Amino acid sequence: MSKKINIEPGRTFAGFGFTIALSNLRKRLLRGEQIALKAVGFSLFPIFTAQVVTVKISYGGLDRMRMSGRLLKSDRFIIHPEIPFIASLFVNVSDTKIWLTNPTPAGFLRWEGPIVLPDDPIIRVDLLSGAKSEPAQPVRGEKGT
Repeated sequence: MSKKINIEPGRTFAGFGFTIALSNLRKRLLRGEQIALKAVGFSLFPIFTAQVVTVKISYGGLDRMRMSGRLLKSDRFIIHPEIPFIASLFVNVSDTKIWLTNPTPAGFLRWEGPIVLPDDPIIRVDLLSGAKSEPAQPVRGEKGT
């Protein structure tokens, strides 16, 4: 069985594609703009299908995180799925968070979210591996660049 999904070029992303989109939208997001894009997601019903959903992208703040023994400063971006009310009664979809290096140029630092299905556990993917990483901590009094 095959299902065709509508992809809008330049506005529909999946996985790591959001990191590239964020680096291009960064200035607008840092100014407080919230941007709607489309995301390709998956569900088990009706039998593991791909679906396109609207997501709201926003700037979450400036963070510091310890990674591989170094303290790094980063901008946190939040990808929030817009789930219709009726569907939200049956499925809980977590936000995905992506951190880009601060100051610019924007480079990938961290991704946190469910890997495939909405109810998958939250996983963390770090740029620097090898040593245990720590949760990101908000930076007080500073704003991203």
